[in-house]
Amino acid sequence: MHSPWLPLPTTATPKDIEWRLPRHARSVGRARELFREQAASWGLPQDVTDTAELLLSELMTNAYRHAKVPAGREIWARCAIVDDRVRVTVTDANDTLPTPGTASPEAESGRGLTLVAALADDWNAEKRECGIGKEVWFELALDSVA
Repeated sequence: MHSPWLPLPTTATPKDIEWRLPRHARSVGRARELFREQAASWGLPQDVTDTAELLLSELMTNAYRHAKVPAGREIWARCAIVDDRVRVTVTDANDTLPTPGTASPEAESGRGLTLVAALADDWNAEKRECGIGKEVWFELALDSVA
């Protein structure tokens, strides 16, 4: 007999996962690696995986470089399959909402959110409901990439 207090056993792969990473440059590559592994286990199309990995990298880099927060704060990355889309969210403890900028042709950075806006089917940046920090997310359709 199954206890009512324990989850029912299942063989289905969860379609929602979160990683909590230190606010460090190495976490950008680690987030990409974790995402690739998860995307493969979910059987995501390669074009969706490639685009989502690129955009996740941009959001993680922004959180690492630009979120001025107290020492010890983490960056959270979450990936979920919602209906016919993959949704990736990056959360940090800084309240300043990002906006796409205009980088000069010579600039070596400053195009991350422009890439997100161009390649994602939808995206946004929002202050967290708990009052600390923000979430920046994007969605990609599983049947095609923008």
